Amino acid sequence: MGTLFLTHEAGLGHVTPPGHPERVERLAAVQRALGGPDFAGLIRQEAPPVSDTDLRRAHPPGYLDRIRAAVPDEGVSDEGWAQLDPDTFVSPGSLEAAYRAAGGVCAAVDAVIAGAAGNAFVAMRPPGHHAERDVAMGFCLFGSVAIGALRALDHHGLARVAVLDFDVHHGNGTQDILWDEARAMFVSSHQMPLYPGTGAASERGAHGNVLNLPLPGGSGAAAMRAVWGPALDRVAAFAPDLILVSAGFDAHRADPLAGLSWTEADFTWITGAICDLADRVCGGRVVSSLEGGYDLDALAGSVAAHVRVLMERGA
Repeated sequence: MGTLFLTHEAGLGHVTPPGHPERVERLAAVQRALGGPDFAGLIRQEAPPVSDTDLRRAHPPGYLDRIRAAVPDEGVSDEGWAQLDPDTFVSPGSLEAAYRAAGGVCAAVDAVIAGAAGNAFVAMRPPGHHAERDVAMGFCLFGSVAIGALRALDHHGLARVAVLDFDVHHGNGTQDILWDEARAMFVSSHQMPLYPGTGAASERGAHGNVLNLPLPGGSGAAAMRAVWGPALDRVAAFAPDLILVSAGFDAHRADPLAGLSWTEADFTWITGAICDLADRVCGGRVVSSLEGGYDLDALAGSVAAHVRVLMERGA
């Protein structure tokens, strides 16, 4: 069936201030990395905009209205952007970019459930896993992966889904959106202590559906594999019909925003382990979406490692 790759040039229109780590060049680096001959077999599609129906499953209408109102019109702001919190900015192109980031995940969910692709990777920005139901934060506007998970449950009627997040920062937004959702299991590994300060092992969700895996700063492959092995067994017992991945690559040892010591080989390992699990419980159905990763070379190499495994397993 193959691996579906969704992206869109609108992701380059979400402009942040000079020196901001979540910058246009991130997506450009990923697109270049996946543009080489090793990735000629990808099924390439443009990420479509998300529907309001899908957005409202994760975010209340008042929040969506506030985000729309905050986005500046072209030429209105002297700086070219507006600031939502100390870390999160929007520019005239941000709304389309965020709509297509969430819409890309939804389109990937549709394709993988329909059997049009074996698995999928969505490369868009801004990222999404810090966006809570009614709070934009941590560079994120909409909870794209959570939105895709809820579409799988409510639109497609799947019984259970799992969201696995290996970004170096805790996916507080995904946790917030899925906290009360018994049909969804959320698993996050992340450096602790680190922004946003959530993600303690004691945070378990309203139905025991949240599993947090805090990792100490400086840790690498051994610590990561020690927590993810048992965690994936827990996910297998949950028996999801689809696995979604918040694929952040800022646990890489070169990343400037954190202090874990992962390498490209670690992203290869965890992607393979997730695909092994998916083969056992849900026919290999995996939808992965880009989250963090702020050293451009490390990001490009890690995304390439991740997608190579998806292509091998989705063939």
